[in-house]
Amino acid sequence: MKAIRIHAYGDINQMQLEDAPIPMCGPGDVLVRVVAAGINPIDWKLRSGVMADNLAKTFPFTLGSDAAGVVTAVGGAVSGFSPGDEVFFYAEFARGGTYAEYLAVEATQVALKPRTVSFATAAALPTPGQAAWTALIEVAQCTQGMRVLIHGGAGAVGSLAVQLAKQHGAHVTATAGTADLALVKSLGADEVIDYRTQRFEQVVKNMDVVLDTLGGVTQEASWSTLRAGGLLVATTMPPSPERAAAAGAHGTFVFTPPRGAVLAQLATLVDTGRLRMLVGQEFTLADAPLAHRLGETGKARGKMVLHVCSPDA
Repeated sequence: MKAIRIHAYGDINQMQLEDAPIPMCGPGDVLVRVVAAGINPIDWKLRSGVMADNLAKTFPFTLGSDAAGVVTAVGGAVSGFSPGDEVFFYAEFARGGTYAEYLAVEATQVALKPRTVSFATAAALPTPGQAAWTALIEVAQCTQGMRVLIHGGAGAVGSLAVQLAKQHGAHVTATAGTADLALVKSLGADEVIDYRTQRFEQVVKNMDVVLDTLGGVTQEASWSTLRAGGLLVATTMPPSPERAAAAGAHGTFVFTPPRGAVLAQLATLVDTGRLRMLVGQEFTLADAPLAHRLGETGKARGKMVLHVCSPDA
């Protein structure tokens, strides 16, 4: 099979399209022919080596964790999936490898693909969808009347978070760039703040929850927007316990494990028209280095996707 692999940490020149063995399907696995693979910021962080201390890899390894495709084989201990099923998933980083024509993944991490969207759209959903679900529904326990501030409302995680929070009855304020204000409003945000022309911390107060998808100076400025006892949930940079205490608030970092059961709930929301995934640029598998280059500039809009195989191959 063809796969994008690296043999050493470094820049995009380390990414090679090469032949690799088709993975073995273990007893608890499904073997999937990958039709489309989603691209996440952690992919270029893994490639560059900045995650090496936390997520060490053995070379060569195949990049990628999000995908949608067709089941070609199932392990002996697997029930609920059969060859020919259209599925989507986020594979744990210990295995990963979705920038490839085939991947063996634990069946518990897989769900049936939403029927109403393309493989590319389905491949864009798993990681950001599960991150938004874990942060808002499970950790923050978003409920009716809660006031929620979501950063990066047009981003992969933020756009899904806006929709999920609104569906659970929250009053949603989101930040976005000038070009994306109308889009984020259309997703259900009650208020949208243009971070290019306004400082959100000067206009937002008494939030019950802040979803910080950016870290850095955005996280620091977010503490003043929380009510006493409020919660900052971060997806990119762990908040300082000391800083949280100084603000009279709480902070927590969300690292989302892959769970097919959550994906199944997200698929239902997609198929009933209650959840929309924003797909940005689309590339061929061979052009994965170009996608990484664009992603590292911070100028990609929506989630990038690789087209890997034909669904009918």
